[in-house]
This record gives sequence, C-alpha cells and structure tokens, in this order.
Amino acid sequence: MADPKPRKRRANGEESRRKILDAAVEVASERGYDGTSIALVSKKCGLPASSIYWHFKDKDDLIAAVIERSFGTWLTAWVMPDGDTARERLAAMSMQVAKALLDSPDFIRLGLMLALERRPTEAKARTVFLGVRDEAQRRIADVIHEYLPNLADEEVGLLTTYTMAAADGLFVAKEIGGDSVDLIRLFELHAHLVYDAAIRLSTPGGTP
Repeated sequence: MADPKPRKRRANGEESRRKILDAAVEVASERGYDGTSIALVSKKCGLPASSIYWHFKDKDDLIAAVIERSFGTWLTAWVMPDGDTARERLAAMSMQVAKALLDSPDFIRLGLMLALERRPTEAKARTVFLGVRDEAQRRIADVIHEYLPNLADEEVGLLTTYTMAAADGLFVAKEIGGDSVDLIRLFELHAHLVYDAAIRLSTPGGTP
C-alpha cells in the first residue's frame, strides 16, 4: 500500500503556497511593490517567514508568482464564444475577458505599477509582467489575423497596440472610479470600436 504521507505533504505545501500568494496580493494591493515585505506577508497569512522562503526565493520572486497565477486565471477567458457574426463573437469574448479581469486583476494591477517604474536592477516581477503582456498581445494579434486575414502585419500590429493600450486605460478608469465604472460594458464598446477600426483598415483606401 502506498504511503499517503507524501501526498499529504504535497497537499499541505500547495495549500501553504496558496495562502502565501493570497496574502501577498492583499499586502501588495494596499502597499504596492516597495511597501510589500516578507514580514508583512508572513503576518497576513499566519505562516512563518521560513515557510515563505521555502516556496519563494525573495519578495520579487513572490510578486512574480502572484502575477503569473493571476494571468493564468485570466487566460481561461480567452475562448471564442458562439455567435452569428464576427462582431458579435468578438464583443462577447471581450466581455468574458473583462469579467475575468474583475475576478483576477492582480497581474495587471501590480504589473502596471512595475511597468511604469525604472530601477537600476530589473525586478523579476516586472520582467514576468512584460512577458505575460507579450503573450496577451500575441493572442490579440492571432484573433485579428483569424477574422481579418487580409490585414497587413503592420496594420495588425497597430490594432493590437491600440487594443492593449485602451484596455489598460479602461482598467485604470475602473480602479479610479470603482463601482461607478462598468468595465464589462466598456470592454463590449471597446470591442465594437476595434472591429470598426479593423474594417476601415481592411477597406481599400481606408485609413486608421
């Protein structure tokens, strides 16, 4: 009979890691990257600092893991739903993405703070955020290529950059405005505007 202890240890380790990441999210949301410390995370999650260091090399490694976990959750929304037209399907997916962002905003909230900073030594967490952001851009570009295959690469790049930049702005507006800002409706509107811009670019003689 297999010894159940290794399985139990793995389960306990996974639960501890989840607690640490959840605590890091709370601390970093309140204090930002610089204000977050292993001591504060330890106090928040109730686990000793030695347990945190067992899972993560340092604070930077911990914040990078928070960003990766949140981004992975957000990616599950990138499934194209059914619909009669490309416009309807893109708008529906955009609303799914917005809802997932509301449910798991940590990667973009922390990532945007880090992305706007310049440090003598590049933080791992910032590098991770820029990497997951590149992945998001690739996914947007793939969707544009799929539905508008006649667009030139330059035009796809233009639309992708615009889509990401506007999405960043909408998220910031939600962070500032709180419940007064309906992020899902704004993402739906954004999808229609991007689609209209794509149609203009794909029309002979059209201009952005």
